[in-house]
Amino acid sequence: MSPPNSPNPLTDQDRDITATVLRERVKLGNFILRRVRDPTEADDILQDVFQEFVQAYRLPAPIEQASAWLFRVARNRIIDRFRKKKEQQISETDDDVDDAESEYRLDLVLPTLDAGPEAVYARSVLLEELQLAIAELPENQRDVFIGHELDGLSFKEMAAQSGVAVNTLLARKRYAVLFLRSRLQTVYDEFDL
Repeated sequence: MSPPNSPNPLTDQDRDITATVLRERVKLGNFILRRVRDPTEADDILQDVFQEFVQAYRLPAPIEQASAWLFRVARNRIIDRFRKKKEQQISETDDDVDDAESEYRLDLVLPTLDAGPEAVYARSVLLEELQLAIAELPENQRDVFIGHELDGLSFKEMAAQSGVAVNTLLARKRYAVLFLRSRLQTVYDEFDL
């Protein structure tokens, strides 16, 4: 029997949680860091995952395969962070009234090539979908989009070359960007990183 002022001994459940955290911490931390790249953000995700693990482990239904469960939750947290960043970048673009051309920019958010194999795959899928979406544009919108975004021509230069008014070119680019944003948003929403 323990003295009245001594701390409570660890329960079997607490020992299991501690053992799992100690066993999986380094592997899980590296897994997250390879995908997120920001050590502070990776550590935040790791802490969130372990906090959720402790809460879930104490529920009546036990976690059968703790390692697989932890990696699945970590993967979901990483996806949530990518989505949150994408939403912030899109809303920052939409709210930027000082930039007269803000609604004419696509601001395609692509995962970096050094963020792991899932990011490389996501990037290739998004670029392929972008090419397909550009091909679906009406020719006049496609020409303005390619001229401005890929060839780096200004609207004035395109107007001088084509004889089409700048405002008409701006409208075509705007429609192209709106279409591409909605088309690629579906890919972002459905793509599982």
